Amino acid sequence: MAGNSIGSVFKVTTWGESHGKALGVVIDGCPSNISLSEKDIQKEVDRRKPKDPRVSTTRKEEDKVEIMSGVFEGKTTGTPISIVIFNKNVRSQDYKKLKSVYRPGHADFAYDLKYGIRDYRGGGRSSGRETVARVAAGAVAKKVLNTNIYGHTVQVGDIFAKEFNKTEIGKNPLHCADKKAAKEMLSLVEKVRKEKDSIGAVIELVIENPPIGLGEPVFDKLNADLAKALTSIGAVKGIEFGSGFDSAFLKGSENNDQMRADKEENITYLSNNAGGISGGISNGNPIVLRLAIKPTPSIATKQKTITNLGKNTSIEVTGRHDTCLAPRVIPVAESMAAIVLADHLLR
Repeated sequence: MAGNSIGSVFKVTTWGESHGKALGVVIDGCPSNISLSEKDIQKEVDRRKPKDPRVSTTRKEEDKVEIMSGVFEGKTTGTPISIVIFNKNVRSQDYKKLKSVYRPGHADFAYDLKYGIRDYRGGGRSSGRETVARVAAGAVAKKVLNTNIYGHTVQVGDIFAKEFNKTEIGKNPLHCADKKAAKEMLSLVEKVRKEKDSIGAVIELVIENPPIGLGEPVFDKLNADLAKALTSIGAVKGIEFGSGFDSAFLKGSENNDQMRADKEENITYLSNNAGGISGGISNGNPIVLRLAIKPTPSIATKQKTITNLGKNTSIEVTGRHDTCLAPRVIPVAESMAAIVLADHLLR
């Protein structure tokens, strides 16, 4: 299986499976003499853990981070950084009945078609559990950068955030910046959970004070590399930058980000419809993008499917699963964005 690495200078390779002994990541190309400790990485990894059983899985993993190489006396050495996180709370018996049955919405069927073998215990490599290694790498990438990256939920089902108060993001389990909308979103998630179903969402990612000039104007556009990195997250099914799909409804005079210069020749933009990226290059504005998050495919509602012998059957997926993936995708999306920015910065 190829395709387990991303980046050209700051190169990240993840490994491990959902119910394997451990997951981990190797980071090649990190500069030397950057302060880095297990505590720095643990802080980010802990953000990915499920916090509220009304929204997220009840699987409780310790997710203890161990740095195996590349750090000496609290500083990076410039050699490959290897990080391991051991699985502790697996319940592989929950998946025995899935050995010969494909779960709708998962990679099961495509895996068997391509490789002729699959790890049915939680999806193996295709499980969202793999993202813990991405977050560990993202923590290192954030140490390379001097910028602030944060995400928040702007939509769950048909409920939209209408206000933005940054201080509200950490005060509710869905990480929504609109206090009133957050309550409505949580009520919807609880209703869906009782129905043994799941619900989709939209999250917004904001990169404040990004380095100017990242990205190349043809195939290595910054937005193109961000799109690849972020859509590599299994739950992400759509992406837009700035005005995104709404730009289809606008005129050029409305969508263009007009500019002004003051007496000191400091340039400001009158809008940010480009989402901080012009012609594939970061222009100094905050980079703003939104991700469509699919409903968790593992649901206890009966669904039609087939066996590995091509026979019709039905399935109810039991076990410990998220009702809404948005809050747990946010730190993963932040990490993937940080990895891409660090790679472009070091180029």
